[in-house]
Amino acid sequence: MTRPEFYDEGALVAVLTTQPLDRLLDYKAPEGGAMLGAFVEVPLGPRKVLGIVWGPGRGDWDIKKVRSVIRVLDAAPMRAEMRTFLLKAAEYTLTPMPAMLRLATRAPGLGDPPSMRKIYRRGEGEPERSTDARRRVMETLDEYGDLSFTLKELSEMAGVTSSVVKGLVKQGVVSEEDAPRDVPFRRLDPSLPGKALTDDQAAGAAMLAEAVRSETYGTTLLRGVTGSGKTEVYLEAVAACLAQGRQALVLLPEIALTAEFLKRVQARFGARPAEWHSGATMTERRRIWRMVGQGGAQLVIGARSALFLPYQNLGLIVVDEEHDTSYKQEDGVLYNARDMAVLRASICGAHVVLASATPSLESWVNAEAGKYKRLELTSRFGPAVMPTMGTIDMRAAALPSDRWVSPDLQKAVQARIDAGEQAMLFINRRGYAPITLCRACGHQIACDQCDARMVEHRFLKRLMCHQCGETKPMPNICPSCGAEDRLAPVGPGVERLGEEAATLWPDARIATLSSDMYGSARALKAEIESIAQGGADIVIGTQLVAKGHNFPNLTLVGVIDADLGLQGSDLRAAERTFQLMRQVAGRAGRADKPGTALLQTYQPEHPVIRAILAGDEEGFWRAEAAQREAAGVPPYGRMAGIILSGPDVAAVFDIANHLARADGPLRQVGAQVYGPAPAPIARVRGRHRVRMLVKADKGVALQGALRKWVGQVQIKGDIRLAIDIDPQSFY
Repeated sequence: MTRPEFYDEGALVAVLTTQPLDRLLDYKAPEGGAMLGAFVEVPLGPRKVLGIVWGPGRGDWDIKKVRSVIRVLDAAPMRAEMRTFLLKAAEYTLTPMPAMLRLATRAPGLGDPPSMRKIYRRGEGEPERSTDARRRVMETLDEYGDLSFTLKELSEMAGVTSSVVKGLVKQGVVSEEDAPRDVPFRRLDPSLPGKALTDDQAAGAAMLAEAVRSETYGTTLLRGVTGSGKTEVYLEAVAACLAQGRQALVLLPEIALTAEFLKRVQARFGARPAEWHSGATMTERRRIWRMVGQGGAQLVIGARSALFLPYQNLGLIVVDEEHDTSYKQEDGVLYNARDMAVLRASICGAHVVLASATPSLESWVNAEAGKYKRLELTSRFGPAVMPTMGTIDMRAAALPSDRWVSPDLQKAVQARIDAGEQAMLFINRRGYAPITLCRACGHQIACDQCDARMVEHRFLKRLMCHQCGETKPMPNICPSCGAEDRLAPVGPGVERLGEEAATLWPDARIATLSSDMYGSARALKAEIESIAQGGADIVIGTQLVAKGHNFPNLTLVGVIDADLGLQGSDLRAAERTFQLMRQVAGRAGRADKPGTALLQTYQPEHPVIRAILAGDEEGFWRAEAAQREAAGVPPYGRMAGIILSGPDVAAVFDIANHLARADGPLRQVGAQVYGPAPAPIARVRGRHRVRMLVKADKGVALQGALRKWVGQVQIKGDIRLAIDIDPQSFY
């Protein structure tokens, strides 16, 4: 008997809610009935909560006590493929279904009737009387131009109370309007001509377009050297997808990348796509969510959570810079967007393009094994050539203890400035200095809530914990010994490097790129655009600058500490260092002027540094793969991280030790448990953290064994247990 697609009024329906419950709840269908997959509002105790009609009710409850669905929301019902995707993603990541549903309903005000939705934007004129609060509201509205906000959003972004905004509405300088009903995005035209392609690119674009037109699942690893035109190639696959009337999704790892990318998309298709990321306003996110479900948004450019939008007919997913670690969600639902993109595409018959100059070892192995098709772009587009690579041996550099730019690198930067070109100095550390030390007693200022040193952010005039985000003013007195004016910064961060550059090149225009130093994503995008147009002589940057930016006049990249990522016990340390150095070096010489990349290192003979210089990527992957295979670790084995945390370290260890002894379900499938041990950062936000690692062979059905294993203990009180399938970090 097939499950009915529609439930008449009064019929029992099972509703999955967004609340942390371990089961579906029975309700009676409302007046007018409800479709399978309908978004509904239901009573739960004294509250009204969001849910989805998931199927017929179980009927194992007194029918007289079953309450009715309050109403069916005005939104397209969740499609069967989306429900299947959420179920399979939940099974793989061992995530409760309510948490998966919360990921899929990130549309602010989804349950609000239209009459309650008010939006606020810039009105006419200026405030009658200027105050700090009013000025902040006006500056926020002016910065975001035409965009509209909810009252709560505008108040929070400007740092004012809602009454300040309401007062400006009365004066007419802020406009209050009813939120517009579902406005589709301007249609994109896939028939417009794209850029002229090289033979290499044209062949790749044809291959991807053919794969998309087949309307069957498949994954292609698009690997091309930095500057080879991967974007132009996969935009042709997007064109093929749109021409079929299907929707496309392009995932980007960094919000700052979207500005330049959106211009290229608009030039190719004649209109802007939908943008889904944390920088979009609540009003815009609600519109995108609804339009995606109704087919009114053909192309979405987004961060990893865009994968959970309710696409009506998804035909293509592009994961740009697929190797990037930011695709892994490290709190809440622990998932890797790259892997979930492949899962979602396999369910809805879409094609996946994984694009990178330095692919992850997992994707490289899948391509080698024939699971993924492989597409290579081996040369840079147009007259551009790959940069010359070199090292600077820091063991021979005579530098004061508070300086980090070697004389050789100083000369190279000066030569670029004299030639009217740009240079970049790269260091993978945010802030001014990673440690603040008392020269009297040796005390290092740590976070009160975490086992982590606080990082000085001189730009903000504060110390910041990069684990929990806690900040405190920079003290003048040592909190340990009370000595005055004895606190000193130790080590360089991006801000301190900027300070050194200003001393070395006082007449140069210096731009420092770090996510901490810009009040909004829009301001950061504007700065990147200015640099690309020649608005700086020297660019100082963190990892942010390694991700896909195109600065045509940049001809030198200097890496301050190429050894930084090689420290620690992370199994992916070599891979990540290789990827990051190659990506950063790839920012140089992307136009008609040749580029150079210089790596400052204390280990020029290190195998990873030598592989970076040689440019032998295949050789590096083969050597790295052989080591991982010998050790039986991913991608040749399976891993899961278990993180237990709580305010009482003894209670956390009690549960961890109990689990370690009760490892029968894991031994049955040949899996091993390592630990428990304090996590490398043993306390975060006041919670003590204990880690365990489960390791198994590649073909083991690990999730079922893990579910049985952790099901043996009852987690009570303030203790939490998180399971991280395929962990990317081990802190």
